[in-house]
Amino acid sequence: MTDNYTSENEKLEDLLVCNQRSLQKLERAIQMSQGQFSLILMCCNCSSMRRRMVKQLSKQCSIQIQEIILHPSVNTLFTTILTAIEEPPPPALMVFGLDSVVAIEQVLTATNLVRDEFPKHFPFPLILCINDELLQKLIRLAPDFKSWAANPIRFEDPKSQSLDMTPITA
Repeated sequence: MTDNYTSENEKLEDLLVCNQRSLQKLERAIQMSQGQFSLILMCCNCSSMRRRMVKQLSKQCSIQIQEIILHPSVNTLFTTILTAIEEPPPPALMVFGLDSVVAIEQVLTATNLVRDEFPKHFPFPLILCINDELLQKLIRLAPDFKSWAANPIRFEDPKSQSLDMTPITA
């Protein structure tokens, strides 16, 4: 049954290669958006995997990325970001915690209403770290805002792919 083990091993390697490609795509998107507003969606369903990818990004990306973590009680994305950014504005901003916001539907609806303010006030790439559930809400509740982003840059967690790495022996 080593074929099963090899097949699972190949799936894991493919996943690692895909994640590395996604990391390069994210870095390139950040670099190409310097000095202008750009909405980048980083989609990952596993928070530990998200942290690993962000840590790796900070090691290999020459651009300084400011990070903010939203408190679950925030009620607007725009104002929260506006008050959190440093002066001068950062070269890039990564936002975490959107998936923990209690009033997420109101936040996304309000974000869609003030979408035109984002490019006026944020001359840098804005990276939203989200999961699939939040992506669906973004599409449904803030379609105009979401339309500014290219396809989400996805990162997959090998553990969530139900890879059974234990060889079966008779």
